[in-house]
Amino acid sequence: MRAREQVNEPLGTATSMFRPHTNTPILDWQGLRSHLQTIGHDLDLGSPPRQFAGGLGNLNFLVTFDGEPCVLRRPPFGLIPRGANNMEREHRVLHTLWKAYPWAPKSLLYCADPSIIGAHFLVMAYRPGLIIGGELPPHLESAQAGSKLSAMMVRLLATLHAVDPQAVGLETLGRPDGFLQRASDGWAQRAGAAAGPFADPLVDELSRWLRTNAVPDGAPTLLHCDFKLDNIVLDEHTLEPRAVLDWDMATRGDPLFDLATLLSYWTEASDPPSMRALGQMPTAQPGFWTRAQALQAYSKATGRDVSNFLFYRVLALFKLSVVFLQLHARHREGATTDDRYVRFAGLGRDILEFTHSVALGRAN
Repeated sequence: MRAREQVNEPLGTATSMFRPHTNTPILDWQGLRSHLQTIGHDLDLGSPPRQFAGGLGNLNFLVTFDGEPCVLRRPPFGLIPRGANNMEREHRVLHTLWKAYPWAPKSLLYCADPSIIGAHFLVMAYRPGLIIGGELPPHLESAQAGSKLSAMMVRLLATLHAVDPQAVGLETLGRPDGFLQRASDGWAQRAGAAAGPFADPLVDELSRWLRTNAVPDGAPTLLHCDFKLDNIVLDEHTLEPRAVLDWDMATRGDPLFDLATLLSYWTEASDPPSMRALGQMPTAQPGFWTRAQALQAYSKATGRDVSNFLFYRVLALFKLSVVFLQLHARHREGATTDDRYVRFAGLGRDILEFTHSVALGRAN
């Protein structure tokens, strides 16, 4: 994934931040405008909605809502795994979290009726800025930017985990009791459903490892559940965060699972090709912290014991492998024609092998 920059510009301007019109799903924008009018809102179709080019899951469109640039989010087409792409959950979180966590954009509207645009959806505030994927933009030097971005990610995650859920009305979000066990079992079930003809015996072996090496749940906090660099909008000059995106899996649970998810994307130069092929964060470049440094920085910032972190590391990598198997299943079933999805079955299996090596102590 390339770095991409969001800028304040006319909504109809075609830039690389948007998908071409020919590769954009057709939604019933007129029907949506009519529906919004009945509940007191305005969708300005004089500035045509444009689909953002980034991301592999939810569909995101820049729209003019009540006179302001906003983002409309809806799930992808095709079958949705249980609990995934949950716009209702994301709206619930983003409707209040901004009060205590200023990097959470406010959700302005949620519609549960799938007849309007084919799925439930939300409309949220738009925060423009720089989003960095697998490569740093050419104007940034990794030696200088790497340490700053590393520290920022750890600090931003630790700050989220310090938010009091009750203070933002999220004290009943999710089910923190038994969170880790459900996560282990749930991702194993998803792996079986997504594998199709590509079933891998490592799924059963890693599922057994997770059951055997299970650790008790830590004190619960709010979790993002997909915290990584390309879900953070940055000031393009200072690299300070402006927003954290993609809250559709947010819940309450063990915060070390959130940290492990971040570190599952945090590649290093010595990682196998399958991990470097992820292209999610540029952390293998000089100047970025190692995973061990990020782990210790988080532990120092929060005071949390990370001595049992191997379990969380294996669980998060297992989850990552299954995500790519699920994405390939969507392509196999015809829910998407995006060519990027073709290689995801092989990538998912390669990450399973790396996860197995980590579980056995052969990799870190």
